[in-house]
Amino acid sequence: MQKSLDNYRKSYGKSELLEDHIPSFPLPLFTAWFEEAEKHPEIAEVNAMNLSTCGIEGFPKNRIVLLKSFGEIGFSFYTNYNSEKARDIEENPRVCLSFFWPALERQVIIKGVAMKTSEEESAAYFGSRPRGSQLGAWASNQSNILSSREELEEHLNEIEERYQNKDVDKPPHWGGYLVTPRSFEFWQGRNNRLHDRIIYEFIEKDTWERNRMAP
Repeated sequence: MQKSLDNYRKSYGKSELLEDHIPSFPLPLFTAWFEEAEKHPEIAEVNAMNLSTCGIEGFPKNRIVLLKSFGEIGFSFYTNYNSEKARDIEENPRVCLSFFWPALERQVIIKGVAMKTSEEESAAYFGSRPRGSQLGAWASNQSNILSSREELEEHLNEIEERYQNKDVDKPPHWGGYLVTPRSFEFWQGRNNRLHDRIIYEFIEKDTWERNRMAP
């Protein structure tokens, strides 16, 4: 039986997004929204973002990853290079990042191209991770089939013994990606589903085209 969700309704109207009050470039607006979300008591992980990839199978896939830096050069995250997401990116580096901050009734959707960060950058970030996360990067054959939870825990025990009283090296199959944006879409919830949608599209260095989209 199909479950009806017809009664799930929410009215939006906490803010607005008008051209008179936004910059010509997308990054300052993203930064302002991110910093506002950081301060909001109802937003637990402001840097949680949906990463969409489309690889060799032709099916898009979404998953939540954590943004680890952003700025003029792009948006970075880290993963196992043998994972499904990494295999997808190897086949097709065009990706989509999206942030949803429901407490502010806002979304940001970023289309861009992903490329691996340098070994130096990846190693520096890996060194800043908690030891448990470092060990976990070695223990998990990400996206591969496990016979049981016990198999994973046994592998972790082996890794813990290997690195007992030693610093944990970065696995060669682990590192970062930097996504260079090609478009930003900013979505602000409004009354009667007539939401504000502003899209910035990259034209060339220091040049972005800005347009309002119908909701």
